[in-house]
Amino acid sequence: MEVFAVEGLPEVREGDDLARLVAEQVDLRPDDVVCVASTVVSKAEGRTASFDDFPAGERARRIADRLGAIQGEEKDPRFAQAVLAESEALLLEAPFILAVTRFGHITVNAGIDRSNVPDADLLLLPEAPSASAAALCESLPADRVVVTDTSGRPFRYGQRGVAVGWAGLPASRDWRGEHDRDGRELEATVQSVVDELAAAANLVTGEGAGGTPVAVVRDFEFGDHAGSENLFRSADDDVVRQALREWTFGGDSHETDA
Repeated sequence: MEVFAVEGLPEVREGDDLARLVAEQVDLRPDDVVCVASTVVSKAEGRTASFDDFPAGERARRIADRLGAIQGEEKDPRFAQAVLAESEALLLEAPFILAVTRFGHITVNAGIDRSNVPDADLLLLPEAPSASAAALCESLPADRVVVTDTSGRPFRYGQRGVAVGWAGLPASRDWRGEHDRDGRELEATVQSVVDELAAAANLVTGEGAGGTPVAVVRDFEFGDHAGSENLFRSADDDVVRQALREWTFGGDSHETDA
């Protein structure tokens, strides 16, 4: 398997044909997996916003004041309002905002970005990243697309690439019912393939000013396994989310509708 960044892409702006921009820079094969950062998908889809688009309500002001007191710096309540607007629910309001996006991804600040946005205050995640991936699949020579973002993980420092949308391949491959080298039947192993592809892509695309938003994974084989579209756990199936309902930070209760 080979993973390489796509060089030479211009700054992506609203209305750009992202598939065309990618195809102009790389000769794609049908079985390539094209991993595209959510940032450029959002820019092409016009998911930029101004702080003025989110006049702060009472709850947003309260969240901003609380975070400002905890972190020792003033917080703009309009940012908190933007997070509320982009969220189905908040799992935490302090010591940071942990949100459930409307398409099921759980991440800090609903994935709203304030970097690499030259013409706006905020960059929102795509509204429906898997639909965005499917649209790219229809226009690219490659048949498989993963829309990626970077996200932290419980119990570990640092961020890594994760999938927020995908098309052309299952989200996971299911090893249950297969056997290990000693003949034991696997009972629990479901491999999150799209996350692993996103993480591999993130190694070559990089971060910061030198980052590139698209990578190609070539010669990846899914193999003869059952596939699953499940990636985001439901609230009733997520023991961490259930534990957060009982956990408090300074007396707060959590998981509230946004």
